Amino acid sequence: MALALFSASSAFSGPALAPAMQRAAVSMRAEGEIGVTPPLGVYDPLNLLATPVEYPRRSYERYVELEIKHGRIAMLATLGIITTEAGIRWPGYLSKSLDIKFADVPGGALDSYAAVPQLGWLQIVAFIVILELAWGATPPGNAPGDVGGASWVRYDDPAVKTFKLNAERNNGRAAMMGITGMIVHNLLGVDSLFPIVQ
Repeated sequence: MALALFSASSAFSGPALAPAMQRAAVSMRAEGEIGVTPPLGVYDPLNLLATPVEYPRRSYERYVELEIKHGRIAMLATLGIITTEAGIRWPGYLSKSLDIKFADVPGGALDSYAAVPQLGWLQIVAFIVILELAWGATPPGNAPGDVGGASWVRYDDPAVKTFKLNAERNNGRAAMMGITGMIVHNLLGVDSLFPIVQ
């Protein structure tokens, strides 16, 4: 009873917790639409497309935009871990006052996080906020994730465009799983790239 009351009143409506009468029908998109690729089909592991109507800001297009954005961030994070694990670092000092060089920062998802001073993280977060406010939202009339200006590569051939957009979406999904795995490896006390690096 308590679980039913909790799931009915909470914003989370995952299939394991939401009562059957609370779940709305999922509006499946057409097969072949961008992001709907085998073997996953409609990739909705938390059943967010079935969110009840009382949350009007949650639309399919908004979820697509967020998935693309998080996928891009995860791809950068995954590439960052692989690069630092390979020993590639910026030259010079990360913090001259604390005598920390970039070469002193260890590779790994959580190890590198702990080595960077708080002021460094404040600068990183401030930079991301500026980017988000300036270019984060998709301009009206553009497809979800199309935040680039005139220099943004766009494809005229529909088949090439579909392939590239599906590749980006699926690579972003793989990177989100990958960076999550790297963080879990660090939490378990092994290297981020375990078992490749031991």
